[in-house]
Amino acid sequence: MHIRSTALAALRLADPEQKVAATRALAALIAGNPESLSLDFDRSMTNAKTGVPGRPDRPLRVSAMDVGRRSPFTTEGRAALIHSICHIEFNAINLALDAVWRFDGMPEAYYRDWLRVADEEAQHFTLLHAHLQTMGWRYGDFTGHDGLWAMCEKTKDDVVGRMALVPRTLEARGLDATPLIQAKLRRVNTPDALGAIAILDIILRDEVGHVAIGNHWYRWLCERDGLDPIAHYRVLYRKHEAPRLRAPFNLEARALAGFTDEELKALDEPDALARS
Repeated sequence: MHIRSTALAALRLADPEQKVAATRALAALIAGNPESLSLDFDRSMTNAKTGVPGRPDRPLRVSAMDVGRRSPFTTEGRAALIHSICHIEFNAINLALDAVWRFDGMPEAYYRDWLRVADEEAQHFTLLHAHLQTMGWRYGDFTGHDGLWAMCEKTKDDVVGRMALVPRTLEARGLDATPLIQAKLRRVNTPDALGAIAILDIILRDEVGHVAIGNHWYRWLCERDGLDPIAHYRVLYRKHEAPRLRAPFNLEARALAGFTDEELKALDEPDALARS
């Protein structure tokens, strides 16, 4: 079996349950029988851009400004909040699978790392979707935006840019946002809010590891290509118009995820990471 081709096949699946099942099956197969798998890409799967990524008709995809905000102090508002995180996790499955199939010539550990990430993102989606259904809604009942996948498209031809701007920029924002969301839900203090907090604990723990993987491979690629990680990050940040980093920052989680002291200090300076 070709790992990367199988990851691409999972990426093309539009049905969320089928995508989750295919992703988890591939991850389990790798864990249980790694010697039988090939990292070579099956070139019979040509025109790989077709059907990438596979997504259901719903949720309706709108701009980030049009998603709408609902108060977590209403049941529907909390459902919309859970749905938005569920949508992020569905996109994160696609991002991880795309990182596996798209880039040639990386070490075996790179592909295994991103398949593990895809598996954990699939777990997160499943937990959130199940919780959303206990509240009377399903994935697709609210709108969603394409911010994560848009950056994936921008970096489709540059693995260095992908590692710099998806895991260690966009996904790292989740490390900052999750404790703030949990604080709001604690104020609500309903059973569904407390259940969501527990799921977010799992997600935050795993996302530290995902951002750490991004940091590791970004630095590995910079060393391979003779690039200064901080200086080149600023180039990529400007080139691809990455979202501005905004306080407050979860410095503890970011440090656990492998950000250096210099990078953490730069967060306190407006636009520091974007300056030359």
